[in-house]
Amino acid sequence: MPGIAAIAMHQQRATRERVVPFTAGDGMDLKLVNVQGAHPPTRAPVVLVHGAGVRSGVFRAPVAVNLVDALVARGHDVWLEDWRASIDLPPNRWTLDQAALHDHPAAVRKVVEETGADRVKAVVHCQGSTSFMMSACAGLVPQVDTIITNAVSLHPVVPLWSQAKLRYAVPLAHRFLDYLDPSWGDRPPPGAAAAITWLVKASHHECASTECKLVSFTYGSGFPALWRHENVGSATHDAWIPREFGPVPLTFFRQMERCVRRGRLVSYEHLDGLPDDYTAQEPGTDARVVFLTGRLNRCFLPESQIRSYRFFSSFRPRRHALHVLPGYSHLDVFFGERAHRDVFPLITEELAGSPARLGERP
Repeated sequence: MPGIAAIAMHQQRATRERVVPFTAGDGMDLKLVNVQGAHPPTRAPVVLVHGAGVRSGVFRAPVAVNLVDALVARGHDVWLEDWRASIDLPPNRWTLDQAALHDHPAAVRKVVEETGADRVKAVVHCQGSTSFMMSACAGLVPQVDTIITNAVSLHPVVPLWSQAKLRYAVPLAHRFLDYLDPSWGDRPPPGAAAAITWLVKASHHECASTECKLVSFTYGSGFPALWRHENVGSATHDAWIPREFGPVPLTFFRQMERCVRRGRLVSYEHLDGLPDDYTAQEPGTDARVVFLTGRLNRCFLPESQIRSYRFFSSFRPRRHALHVLPGYSHLDVFFGERAHRDVFPLITEELAGSPARLGERP
């Protein structure tokens, strides 16, 4: 998109932001971070939803232009949601079901209340995506008319090594730990955490960062699993990433093992208002869904998004879109050094309702 980098860099110097607390449906205190440019927004509010064990700041990496900058430069009113998986909140044994029923619908209602907009858009990533898509399929976020989902939505497909870890290592770890935490770094607590860290350091030799290695062990299969080193700058990899990952409860991994085994999202705990199987009926949303995935993703294979795209398209052909991004993995889609040229134009055009032609289409 011509000029987006220059416009965004100018906006960086004049952005305004505020923290807006909101209460989840079960009473948990959560927050939104609202970011606007120097001038009032001219486009719809966009909610950004992070993944597991990070925070909303994952969309604001120290790169020339991050996704928040790009959206503000396009005139959007940006709302970053810190849901119960955020490391800015006290650790808790959350499930995707809890987030789908209690967090995302409340966040969207708060954005509508604050902005007066009747329609909202969303960019959702990984477990922020799975849980948000659960909300959407259950009909709990009717205000959302466009959803851009990255990496995984309704059909989690993972490498064989990740399947083995979910099936065998997670139950074993759950006997000794409540959380896995990449921020253990080189100083893990004694006991099981220290043993896991030693094992990871002994088996991962892709870089010098213990946090990077622990992230790969925790979330996927690869060296590394969540990004390609050639896509990520040293300021992001060496100084920023070690601060941006934290504890993830084993309850989440138990739920994901069940979903991976069945090939689709299913409940971990039955909650009234949510289906137990998210592909057993037509999705309860009229939103247009844009499915993104990195061709080199080693956390959730591209087949994950391909299956979900086909599922949604079986009900409304030619409404939705799928983009497989060559050269990208999982999170470098958002904080790669060239993402503002390779990825963000696609996102902003899809949000504008102008289907982009970037990326590969299987």
